[in-house]
Amino acid sequence: MSAQSADTGQPGVSALEDGIVVELELEHPSLLLGSTLRRFPAVSITLEYWSELDDGRTMVFFTVRCADDDLDPFEAALAADPTISDATFVDEYPRKRVYRAEITEDTLRVTSQITEAGGHILDRSSGQTGWTVQIRFPDRDGLVAFNRSCDSRDISFHVTQLRMAKPGERAVLGLTQKQEALLRVAYEEGYFEVPRGISQDELADRLNVSKSAVSQRLRRAMNELCASSLSNAPK
Repeated sequence: MSAQSADTGQPGVSALEDGIVVELELEHPSLLLGSTLRRFPAVSITLEYWSELDDGRTMVFFTVRCADDDLDPFEAALAADPTISDATFVDEYPRKRVYRAEITEDTLRVTSQITEAGGHILDRSSGQTGWTVQIRFPDRDGLVAFNRSCDSRDISFHVTQLRMAKPGERAVLGLTQKQEALLRVAYEEGYFEVPRGISQDELADRLNVSKSAVSQRLRRAMNELCASSLSNAPK
């Protein structure tokens, strides 16, 4: 699939002119960190990224924000959560910590079902007792198909927002919303210029994330851009 719109010929412009953007609340105790979210509804969790290792394991990195500086009870809940194992604290900021964990086989996943329904995940963050996910589908049939998939697995499915995609709405292929936001700030502030106009430390401060998250997100974003661009380039 080319990264150019058939109508405009402009790279990076979505061709899904009649698509829809929906925000969903998904809840099930076996969703990633499901039991922890139920025990600590005031804690905000943001999934940074995950990686498939050569041995078949899936590692996930996530940021935890909490008004309470004492995160010991929360970490105890992580240790008991059946959807992850070996949760490790890797970085810390005021009222925010970054963790790494292995996703277990008991985890109920939805990303493949979203992909099969033609959906593109734009954002995801923890809700009161589950996950809030923003997805773009090519049409309402995709949303209905994903809803049926959730029903078949007893995943609570609640639509909180629904709108038609805006004509010509930009959606960089392969990038998450956070990756696109990082690249935009990096470009506007001269990160890719020589000499650089902004450092990774300054990008991390600007976006309120860890330096390691900026480094990993930049690498994955550039990889996605190369994959979507070079795979369709003439040979």
